[in-house]
Amino acid sequence: MTTTMESRRAAASRNEPTDPAAMMRSVLGHFCTGVAVITGAVDSAPVGMTVQSLVSISLEPPLVMFSPQKTSTTWPRIRRGGVFSANILGEDQKDLCRSFSKSAEDKFDGVAWRAGRTGAPILDDALAFIECEIESVYEAGDHYMVLGKVLDLGVASPGTPLLFYRGGFGSFTAHPRPGAE
Repeated sequence: MTTTMESRRAAASRNEPTDPAAMMRSVLGHFCTGVAVITGAVDSAPVGMTVQSLVSISLEPPLVMFSPQKTSTTWPRIRRGGVFSANILGEDQKDLCRSFSKSAEDKFDGVAWRAGRTGAPILDDALAFIECEIESVYEAGDHYMVLGKVLDLGVASPGTPLLFYRGGFGSFTAHPRPGAE
């Protein structure tokens, strides 16, 4: 097994970052993730933020998890509402992803949406949505881990997902499974 110091020396010889945070970003950048917009409503006003950390945790009971940064100004408002909707973005929604990743007064300006069962916004053009009640929140370094109990979900429109890989956006082409019709 390689020691941390040996890993750093090897990285330096390949002109890769040796700072632990930069190394973590570089290495995990090789793991492709989907992109979602987490939305909520506070005093009937929609709020939202972009995440790459949406994961399925359990089928029984149905649970999902996402991880907002502790510095997020949007997360405390979503938390206060107690519910959220995870809107899975399609490959043509890079601009939407970028607009929800920035601090802005009204990220919903020009964005079509409807209130879901919980009141959390469901984006009209998202591929799919998952509405949740916040089950638990855990501190995890410079982020929180938010566990959501799934209350409603659905596929909203056909398409392929927006992916994030090595600092850029991409798309996915599905190859049929052998034996699948």
